[in-house]
Amino acid sequence: MKADVLVFAAHPDDAELSCSGTICSLVAAGKKVVIADLTQGEMGTRGTIETRKEEAAASSEIMGLADRVQLYMPDTLFGNTREEQNLLIQTIRRFRPEIVLCNAVQDRHPDHGRSAKLEEDSCFFSGLTKIETTWEGKLQTAWRPRLVLHYIQDRHLKPDLVVDITPYWEKKISAIRAFRTQFYDPKSAEPDTYISNPAFLKFVESRSREFGHTIGVEFGEGFTAHRPPGVKDLMSVI
Repeated sequence: MKADVLVFAAHPDDAELSCSGTICSLVAAGKKVVIADLTQGEMGTRGTIETRKEEAAASSEIMGLADRVQLYMPDTLFGNTREEQNLLIQTIRRFRPEIVLCNAVQDRHPDHGRSAKLEEDSCFFSGLTKIETTWEGKLQTAWRPRLVLHYIQDRHLKPDLVVDITPYWEKKISAIRAFRTQFYDPKSAEPDTYISNPAFLKFVESRSREFGHTIGVEFGEGFTAHRPPGVKDLMSVI
């Protein structure tokens, strides 16, 4: 299956927190979106591998993903070696996306910035024919996405591009809340964490409102780019 957009996420719920509104807008426009979770989030304080898997499936259904795949890299322990790059290259060549969305280039969680570099490097290397990967026993064809963007996570970064997600705000919140073990639940006996604090989702809302304000809408999601995105028609950015 060819996807229009591939979203890499170091952990299940990274994409939901940072760019699920954009994902929902793409799906509503008829685009095929795939998420590739690098790890199972197994080092997270709350929940288990099994609950994270169930929650990711529920969130995927809410967003209307074409597919969601797990790369089974070790949470907190992955690097940027050729072996690890090949896992991502294999995924890029499998889905052949035009656009790839990656983790934040800098963030509170060390996995996020580290995975951002791995993801961006893999997007470039995926276009090199002499790097060979296989899928289902067949040699894959080189593929390089046309646009690579990084979504913004916990740390405030100045966006190079902001997407209006106002019509999809409620769906974004539903996708986030699908990860029920991770966020605030007064009935939960799980340990308190940075993101389980009831104020955290208020922060997510205020960040989205701030990004939206910069482009004159209610809610937005910001992205950074190493290469400026281009447009064919200047009027399309109004």
